Amino acid sequence: MQRLSEYFCDVFIIGSGAAGLSLALQLAPYCRVLLASKGSLREATTYYAQGGIAAVSDETDSWQAHHQDTLTAGAGICDPEVVQFVTQQAHRAINWLMAQGMPFDRKDSFSSNPFHLTQEGGHSHRRILHVADTTGRSLIETLIKQTHLHQQLQIIEHSQVIKLLTQPHLLPKHSTQIVGALLWQANQQQLAHVTAKIVVLATGGAAGLYSHNTQMAGHSQGDGIALAWQAGCSVANLEFTQFHPTTLYHSTAPNFLLTEALRGEGAWLCRPDGSRFMLDVDSHVELAPRDIVARAMHQEMKRLATPCLYLDIRHQPALLIQQRFPALYQRLSALGLDLTQQPIPVVPAAHYTCGGVVVDHSGRTDIAGLYAIGEVSYTGLHGANRLASNALLECIVYACSTAKAIRCQLAQLSASKPSLITNFPSMIDQPLATHWIERQQALQQLLWNQVGLIRSHSDLEQALEAIQTLKADLDQARQAPPLSIPLLNLYQQCQVAHLIVRCALQRQESRGCHYLIEHLKPLSSSAKPTILSPQQFSDP
Repeated sequence: MQRLSEYFCDVFIIGSGAAGLSLALQLAPYCRVLLASKGSLREATTYYAQGGIAAVSDETDSWQAHHQDTLTAGAGICDPEVVQFVTQQAHRAINWLMAQGMPFDRKDSFSSNPFHLTQEGGHSHRRILHVADTTGRSLIETLIKQTHLHQQLQIIEHSQVIKLLTQPHLLPKHSTQIVGALLWQANQQQLAHVTAKIVVLATGGAAGLYSHNTQMAGHSQGDGIALAWQAGCSVANLEFTQFHPTTLYHSTAPNFLLTEALRGEGAWLCRPDGSRFMLDVDSHVELAPRDIVARAMHQEMKRLATPCLYLDIRHQPALLIQQRFPALYQRLSALGLDLTQQPIPVVPAAHYTCGGVVVDHSGRTDIAGLYAIGEVSYTGLHGANRLASNALLECIVYACSTAKAIRCQLAQLSASKPSLITNFPSMIDQPLATHWIERQQALQQLLWNQVGLIRSHSDLEQALEAIQTLKADLDQARQAPPLSIPLLNLYQQCQVAHLIVRCALQRQESRGCHYLIEHLKPLSSSAKPTILSPQQFSDP
């Protein structure tokens, strides 16, 4: 029998973005923490976040206004109690980040509010704290620096969880409880067995499943959602994939995000002839919620038969643009594009998963000892469309509340005992065969074409049939050992795509990010979340 390397810890955190690192830092003084990163620590999706963190810090603003803006953007499907919880905890979250050394931009002169704030779509006030246009990079670097201060925190990079390990649970509230995980360590090309009292998913969302997206290649493909579903957790609102309105359109360069803060500083969205079109769409023009702007762009591109539209901020002072957006200015300049002198070609792309694994206020899932925080989770905050810059806020707020809940639970648990694994797969990490690569690309294109910005019932039914066929073929391929890691990843991607389409088929209305041509309006002013449970399906 193949021998596994072993890890023993109190808390095992899967994911190294803002949520995972923040939680690890808050737990490390109290217990043994193991954190696994799928790539390097600086490859987390958070690292590339340009915008900022939404939090009230100005005396002309209020948490009530932030609360209302979130509800409005969420199109009647946010959980008001969760929205109140997060917006009221925002100030505490910012204070914690500053205590870690987070260098938010400040004003040049003294005032009642020392922070430089920007405005983004859906916000009624300037309330976005940021570090130029590299907030995510500064946040990750700040948190990484703090990890070196904790001896009880162990970080392993290039390590991917392939299975959560559970056992029957005695308490009536939960039928199963977490006992650990199986981990593939790419550098060593071997499996590892993790025994833990608590496991936390902080793996990000699933926008990377779409052919056009804002994510790094291979990231945000629904890993944690698939793991949780296979273990028996419910998921919710996966039909609501948010499409960011402004990613670069370029013949040779890959899509990358042009931060919404550009529009917050006055950038216009224009047709090829230079005329603005959002004036005719929404009273908030370019600062309307993202679902409205992205759909308007899609429809205008289709009407004009043009492959892109344009983002124009030339009317603002060149020095302001260069100082406020230094990283973006340099990146565009390397491609021969001058943000201060010309409109930049842009298109929408899949960006954020508004739903995820169902959790409570403390990140608890359906399985005892299993938690989920960040984009992988469904808290009720984002509703049918996420308000800009609420994502990092949710990560920090829930890292705080989850850390508190875990510390309380750990005090009631006995010392960890190794869980015996007698049946584990033989794994290899060879590249996908050409025909599987082609089918993976076809899956991504299928989601973009038929489960994208504009949807129809017939398109969703066709997508479901195609995904079920692929899933059946992958089920058969998985039976032949050894199991390929890339093939396992494709199976998980297919499973999450299946859940996205299932959720979309259940929602017979247009709401937020889900726009169905047979039902162009919401059924009512508010609605319930779409919840799927593994118990509903014979084959989870």
